[in-house]
Amino acid sequence: MADANLQSFDKRLRRIDKRHRKLSRGYVHTIGHDGLIVSTPRRRVERRFPIRGLVLVAVGVFAFKGFLYAQLGGATYTQRVDKLAAGTSVEQVGAYMMQADPATLWVAGHLNKILP
Repeated sequence: MADANLQSFDKRLRRIDKRHRKLSRGYVHTIGHDGLIVSTPRRRVERRFPIRGLVLVAVGVFAFKGFLYAQLGGATYTQRVDKLAAGTSVEQVGAYMMQADPATLWVAGHLNKILP
């Protein structure tokens, strides 16, 4: 008799611990049809690839490159990128990334109209 009660008690404890672990990751309060407030675990959301973040980083990089191109001028900018290309392998990768591309030239053209 005691064994059956102990097994039932252990089963309840495992269920309570499992629910507690789920609720510790976040929960939502809902009101049941009887008016009782019940805490339910928040559903796990699959992590998606952060496309918005990557687009914002790309726009920031092109804006930065365009600003540099507009401030330094085409000749000075190209000279500095060439100097960077003559450096180490990391600097060569940076030089490749900083080359003046059509997007950079477009941003620089618009910034030249705005900046004094």
